[in-house]
Amino acid sequence: MTSIRSLQSNRRALALAGVLVLLAASAAWSAPVPLPSLNIGVGTASNPGQVATTVQIFLLLTVLSLAPSLLIMTTSFTRIVVVLSFLRTAMGTQQAPSNQIILALSLFLTFFIMTPVWQQVNHDAYQPFKAGTISQEQAFDRAVAPVRRFMLTQTREKDLALFVSLSKQARPRNADDIPTLTIIPAFMISELRTAFQIGFLIYIPFIVVDMVVASVLMSMGMMMLPPVMISLPFKILLFVLVDGWNLVIGSLVKSFG
Repeated sequence: MTSIRSLQSNRRALALAGVLVLLAASAAWSAPVPLPSLNIGVGTASNPGQVATTVQIFLLLTVLSLAPSLLIMTTSFTRIVVVLSFLRTAMGTQQAPSNQIILALSLFLTFFIMTPVWQQVNHDAYQPFKAGTISQEQAFDRAVAPVRRFMLTQTREKDLALFVSLSKQARPRNADDIPTLTIIPAFMISELRTAFQIGFLIYIPFIVVDMVVASVLMSMGMMMLPPVMISLPFKILLFVLVDGWNLVIGSLVKSFG
């Protein structure tokens, strides 16, 4: 009987506590809660300057969102990242170095290679525009000129002729007559071709190591043992002994000279 009474009293206490909680919650909801106001709309501009400023901000945000693509399309990033990916695949190290390391190394090598070009852009275009000595159109023309010169230096004439013919424009008299939008895709496929050539040369020593290891295993009758397991340490050892990173990175940087 005592246990039944204690159980009933506990239930009453829980029920009373629940009622108090509900009363407190209803009181809180009934009290006015201040909410911030948010207004979204399109107003009428009082002068054309407001419209121009809005368009400039929109164009600036668009350029910032396309900045990674511009970095890939108009710099040395494409060749570097493709060659480093070929190197990792040729060695057979799976995810070593990881994608983050390859991208970071490619990015900093791109900064290293493109620094003279960007310094010229800063000297010829940005600083005069900041000082107010040239207009915005003149600053853009001066900024594009060094980048165009860099891309034309690394672009094959065959690739450039391909996109000039595809654009169905008049035959340009010189490099200045070629539009920038025609130079960029020609530059990219030239970079891919050069990267594949370098990747082929990187593959050759590692393929030789794989062939030697496979021949030795077959001569010993170990046909069930995967040659990749045995050749991987030898490929890593070969790459370290010849100072592979120094050779690959040095060749990449010198290829833009």
